[in-house]
Amino acid sequence: MLELSRVSAGYGSFQALFDVSLEVRAGEAVAVIGPNGAGKTTLLRAISKLIEVSAGEIRMEGRSLGDVPAHRIIDLGLSQVPEHRRLFPRLTVEENLRMGAYTAAARPKFAQRLEMVYALFPRMKERRHQMAGTMSGGEQQMCAIGRALMSGPKLLLLDEPSAGLAPVIVQSIFDLVRKIREEGYTVMIVEQNVRQVLKVVDRAYLLEVGRIKLAGSAAELLASAEIQKAYVGL
Repeated sequence: MLELSRVSAGYGSFQALFDVSLEVRAGEAVAVIGPNGAGKTTLLRAISKLIEVSAGEIRMEGRSLGDVPAHRIIDLGLSQVPEHRRLFPRLTVEENLRMGAYTAAARPKFAQRLEMVYALFPRMKERRHQMAGTMSGGEQQMCAIGRALMSGPKLLLLDEPSAGLAPVIVQSIFDLVRKIREEGYTVMIVEQNVRQVLKVVDRAYLLEVGRIKLAGSAAELLASAEIQKAYVGL
């Protein structure tokens, strides 16, 4: 579904990604793990066309994204949940969800997808009239994921969904990721919480200093001595 071939990207004279190649196949969940500053968010920004790549190619269902403007990416079936949620704090939960269905293709299916999101996240239905900025961090993350699902994405991109959340809430967020997977969504998740994320994905890539250092099944990476020593604390 998504394929990156020798992608390099950065900001001005600063290069953050070097020859990154990876793929996400339909129906699977793939993680990109690594330390803070490894280039993980830059990778998602390049996929979403928030920044342009300096070399290489990104393809979605065989189509090159090179000439696709950022505001058209969602029409191709890519939807991103940004780090720190980025909700509209003075809008209600339901108004935030409506913002996720703003595209011409999504608007006719608003009611249907709203019920789907409420079925996935019953708490959002309970809080639908509440201002998003007054909810807890975990609830805001549910709302942000729900907003991304309102467009009916083929591929859901999650940027550090556990960032800034209390440890007791982190497990519930990964349970939500597992639930989304069970609904048949294809997911790419960028995450520092290596132990937890490798329990909910099929495959993973280790990104360090802008380069892919390891790749394999989640079980293979979890069993890797390098991963265990540096990221799992064993």
